[in-house]
Amino acid sequence: MEGTYQKGGQSVDSYLKQTAIANPHVTIIYTNPNAEQIIFPRATEAMPKEPREIRPHPYGVELGRLIKMLSWTKARTLQSFLMTEFSRVGSGTAKAICENAALLPSTKPKKISREIAEKLERGIKKTKIMNPPTDCISPIGAEEIEKGLKKEIKAEFYAAVTRPPSVYRGNPFIIEAGVAYGGEQNTENTITLLRYANRVPLLYQQGACAITKSVINTSWRPYGLSQSRGALPIGQCTIVVHIASVWVPFTSESKEAIAHYPEIIKEIKLALQECGRKLAIYVRKKKHIVAESAKRSYIETYIPHVGDALKEIIGLKDIDKKKVEKLLKNILEKKRGKIEEIKVGTEEFEEELALEKKKESEKGETDE
Repeated sequence: MEGTYQKGGQSVDSYLKQTAIANPHVTIIYTNPNAEQIIFPRATEAMPKEPREIRPHPYGVELGRLIKMLSWTKARTLQSFLMTEFSRVGSGTAKAICENAALLPSTKPKKISREIAEKLERGIKKTKIMNPPTDCISPIGAEEIEKGLKKEIKAEFYAAVTRPPSVYRGNPFIIEAGVAYGGEQNTENTITLLRYANRVPLLYQQGACAITKSVINTSWRPYGLSQSRGALPIGQCTIVVHIASVWVPFTSESKEAIAHYPEIIKEIKLALQECGRKLAIYVRKKKHIVAESAKRSYIETYIPHVGDALKEIIGLKDIDKKKVEKLLKNILEKKRGKIEEIKVGTEEFEEELALEKKKESEKGETDE
């Protein structure tokens, strides 16, 4: 296969960098066609938890697959077929499915026609079945996402969350999200959105993906990022969204965009909002510190003038003036609003000043 080596958001270099973020337990050594070696070191020694194989859940089986399963099964009755070929189906649940489908539990699976299979499918949908187990999927983990972001993106704030397991059409899935804010990232363009499905980066068809739609539909202004209607937010930020599932619903065979399932979009938005709340706390705190520093610089500018004024009004000496300036700076560095601390500082200064005057008067009497 021949191709052109180029860099950019959809290049081999970008793919490997995104892979290193989602797989912080892996060390990747890459030599590009220009003979430049790039190393993506691992950030953790902990290996991902190995997923366990499970049987399909009844809610996630389509009609065609159900017909094939009926023809391949070794079970002799419909009830035993439901109990042995599916997860979360016991004897009681199997009888309930047969009852809702108006079929006998003793029906032979291999003799079920397409019409009867359709009745069975409708009976499955009418029956309340426990959600499938989630040990069949392997999420990255919030802590590992932060480690991956920290080693590949130079930012000043990192946050990540892992949502509780959820289900769509009988298929378990977990949504994870991460945020890297500030640092050396570009401030003028839209945020960098990294999409993953089972740890694999999705580089193409971003506009058709459910992840992109969820990010756009999330209001980012309360979280400190500017955003136009119907567009990605703007700012120094990288957003990571990962879906882990036994069956990721891609929009096409190219597997580059995730289908717009309401359950998946809801979970993505909840994960983004959770990250956004953490980001908002940091942004507000940063703005408060900047504003406080500006106010402090203004006050520090006038501290010497206050010392000069006190020197002229009450006749302080140069040493007392310096003490006043030092005391004012100490009070300024303390937390604002704590009147008790200011009072204590004032009393300490008055005691020191009185002690100094007493020493000077005693020294004067000795000289006389």
